[in-house]
Amino acid sequence: MKFRPLLAICLLFCLNLLAQKKNSQFKYHIHRLTSAVKIDGIMDEPAWQDVEVAGNFRMVLPMDTSFAKVKTEVRMAYDDKNVYILAICYKAFPGQSMVESLKRDFSFLKNDNFIFFMDTYNDQTNGYSFGSNAVGAEWDGTMYEGGKVDLSWTNKWVSAVKDYPDKYIFEASIPFKSIRYKKGISEWGINFSRNDLRTTEKSSWTPVPRQFPTASLAYTGTLVWDTPPPDPGPNIAIVPYLLTGVTKDYANHKNAVFHVEAGGDAKIAISSALNLDLTVHPDFSQVDADKQVTNLSRYELFYPETRQFFLENGDQFNNFGYASIRPFFSRRIGLTSTIIGGARLSGKLDQNWRISIMDMQTNSNQETGVPAQNFTMIALQRKIFARSNIGFLFVNKQSFNYPPSASATPADTKYNSNFGLEYNIASSDNLLTGKVLALKSFSPDKKGHDFTQAGNLQFANKYWAVGGQYEVVGANYNAGVGYVPRQGYIKLNPYIGYLFFPTHGAILSHGPQLNLTDYYDGSFNPTDNRAFLSYLITFRNKSTLTGLVERDYVKLLQPYDPTNYTGSLLPVGLQSTWHNVEISYFSIPQRLFTYDFTLDYGGYYDNGKKISVANDVGYRFQPYVNIQVNTTYNNLQLPQPWGNKAFWLVGPRVDVTMTNKFFLTGFFQYNQQGKNININTRLQWRYRPASDFFIVYTDNYLPRPLFVKNRGLVFKFTYWLNN
Repeated sequence: MKFRPLLAICLLFCLNLLAQKKNSQFKYHIHRLTSAVKIDGIMDEPAWQDVEVAGNFRMVLPMDTSFAKVKTEVRMAYDDKNVYILAICYKAFPGQSMVESLKRDFSFLKNDNFIFFMDTYNDQTNGYSFGSNAVGAEWDGTMYEGGKVDLSWTNKWVSAVKDYPDKYIFEASIPFKSIRYKKGISEWGINFSRNDLRTTEKSSWTPVPRQFPTASLAYTGTLVWDTPPPDPGPNIAIVPYLLTGVTKDYANHKNAVFHVEAGGDAKIAISSALNLDLTVHPDFSQVDADKQVTNLSRYELFYPETRQFFLENGDQFNNFGYASIRPFFSRRIGLTSTIIGGARLSGKLDQNWRISIMDMQTNSNQETGVPAQNFTMIALQRKIFARSNIGFLFVNKQSFNYPPSASATPADTKYNSNFGLEYNIASSDNLLTGKVLALKSFSPDKKGHDFTQAGNLQFANKYWAVGGQYEVVGANYNAGVGYVPRQGYIKLNPYIGYLFFPTHGAILSHGPQLNLTDYYDGSFNPTDNRAFLSYLITFRNKSTLTGLVERDYVKLLQPYDPTNYTGSLLPVGLQSTWHNVEISYFSIPQRLFTYDFTLDYGGYYDNGKKISVANDVGYRFQPYVNIQVNTTYNNLQLPQPWGNKAFWLVGPRVDVTMTNKFFLTGFFQYNQQGKNININTRLQWRYRPASDFFIVYTDNYLPRPLFVKNRGLVFKFTYWLNN
């Protein structure tokens, strides 16, 4: 069936709603330093007295209608090599600030912090974010899609925080070589953000509507340079690593294996806005193990990418599409076989064009039958109108010496390619957002019905959130290097929500949301329906309470084990309808002891019942120790042959941060459904900017009977060299 994408016409019409940048009247004039400064959090250098001061911050939360109660002052300057910034963050009450720990890239909402955002291309879409919490834990990331921050990015920069009874001072220097910007332009976007938990206040230099993050580049002011930023000159960084470790596979009765490996990355600046990244034999042993979940879904679960090489500047690849339609998913590369090497060219060609090209080569795996494969990705993006863009994506996976063996899986076909176009809309005030997407796949074994199209449109202001989404995925659409867990369906998803704002009392805002999600097969016959009405209450102390009632209908198109455990299957065509009620509460983040819980009770497949309880409990001995324990319990009551099944998932985690350069993380996971106990401990010492030493210990056990499946110990050393 052909689905007419009327939403595309609506999006095209809405693109005519153009306007000037919202906060263009807010300007900060940055000048060259008059004398040297030392990054120590002490404002005793004469140079800081000679620069402009940005103050009079506006409140964003709890309400966006007044100036901030807590005072913040920001100063900036530069020299031939660095951008310098100093922020004085005054306290509303004397005493200790509220933070989780000294660990990098902290949770914004759980820490007193100062963060700033630089739109170095002045396109209101891409940029950089830097900052720290009140005790000096650093935050750095790249920005994409106009207000999202990728904290996986890391580069060389220096900061310090000094605490005083009535304030804390953040001071930093950021090398021009650590960021990318358009040569010759003398205006960047800029905004400064402050979060203060004791007053429950979030504020920013420029006014930002409360429904948007302070990271929203649509609401930045202007950083005006007295002369265009200096050319950073030749910019080459080499990051080699040396690794040694021992692993033992007890489950397959194999001897311990001792190994020594070496490899590394190189970063070469082609221009001030375009970068070439190279990697040889990359190793990701220092990456945290996946957080396990109890899986009661009929489809493959999504585990986010955590390997930095694939995340850095990867938004053009990783964010193309929707959560359930990803033509590229980097976790398909290198998890079943080792990566030999790869290259990525990414950045800005000019004010309107962005490009990303990546090529990766993997080895074959004789044990699993996976052949040697090459992965090629090309993304091109063109800015149009105020903040919208058109994107193109090409993804190709090519297998060598195919077929490799009789054990090869269906995913290891000779080739798979995907072409896609995406039209992203973002109005100048960010009130209207959406996209239209079209994809086609090419595979040797799947032809016809291999198209996908989707679109959405949303309007969101302080009171209303109204929108809708549709998806049409062909039965033979195949994203071999992507994440598309379901094929052969049509999806319609309208929703509407409203918020009330009492003028006084304990409640800050409250309101309902109605959400309808319908799935149909290719002939428009209904197969799934989920309808829920929720009510969200946000208290002035930042705690939240949510209640939800839900109706579900499912017609099975494939045999399905409702426990994902026993192997017994419900038949194709079985129709089930049930109702659920759910309540969840998140405590206030200001306290040392925090908790949240979600209780879900209702029906399940084949007239069954389900009770689910999930909670997180945390305590912090700030700023050095942060303890979290998450627990999930699912009880399923089904007819025979399943009967009554219960699954526990328990995951304690401890973060110890003696300084903002020395981190020890340990966590334990018991997954009853997955029949696994996992222990992972990681020590990280950042002995100089962007250079680390890691010790990682991993254990996996079979719970019953308790038996070691595998064990590993790794030592890894990285060093950042640059000119």
